[in-house]
Amino acid sequence: MSAKTHRERALTAQGEELAALLHHPSGDVLLALLDNPALDETQLCLLLERKDLPAEVLEEVARRKVLLRTYRVKRALAFHSRTPRLVGLRLLRDLYLMDLVQLTLSPGVPTELRRNAEDQLLARLPQLPLGQKITLARRGPARVAGGLLAEGHTQILRVVLENPYLSEAQILKALSREKIPPAVPQGIAGHRKWGHIYNIRLALVRHPCSSLATILAYLPELTVSDLRELAAPGIVADNLRKYLQAEIHRRLSARERHSATGETSGGPAAPNPD
Repeated sequence: MSAKTHRERALTAQGEELAALLHHPSGDVLLALLDNPALDETQLCLLLERKDLPAEVLEEVARRKVLLRTYRVKRALAFHSRTPRLVGLRLLRDLYLMDLVQLTLSPGVPTELRRNAEDQLLARLPQLPLGQKITLARRGPARVAGGLLAEGHTQILRVVLENPYLSEAQILKALSREKIPPAVPQGIAGHRKWGHIYNIRLALVRHPCSSLATILAYLPELTVSDLRELAAPGIVADNLRKYLQAEIHRRLSARERHSATGETSGGPAAPNPD
């Protein structure tokens, strides 16, 4: 059967013949199928599942409002790896919350599309009910998890800190905000994973909402160079600077005592690593 004949059959085919044409390799035949009044939503979605679908077919589906009347078709088009960039970006506005989440976590999704999907989720956060926020806290992508972390809701905080996509970068971003609920630094400091990472501890010492007990517990583990930086004017509250300066003095005094003991004990002093 010639290509022309296939195109003609695609316009009127029904049943098994129509189903077979959904797998035809010719883009012209597939475009003709879109004009077939017998093509229903289920068959169109089957067509959109083809990973090798020509871009012109996807563009034509996106152009026809009559084909985009149902959510299933919009979703299938949005998730197709060959959907044109502008079409994909436009469809994000119509996706349900958890479909947006799935899109952000799907392998092979272009960076720009993923980023815009995350922006959509972040924009919706203030209007979401608590239950949906908890679901996002458990399964949402890193940027969304970071946004929920910064909100500091007590029922969300415990869940979001266990999110497998939450990253150190997002926690540091949350801690870079001065105006966050005190529960946020307290929750991070007490977490079995995040509370033991050096850069996060450093950020917690800097944060004005961190408790004094947390800060004092971390000071012995910070390097002298970081302590000196933190003790510079304007970095932390003045009442905290005295603790930093005292820790620096303690370290330097201990180093001097160790050096003096090494020189007078009769044995050779420890070699200088520098």
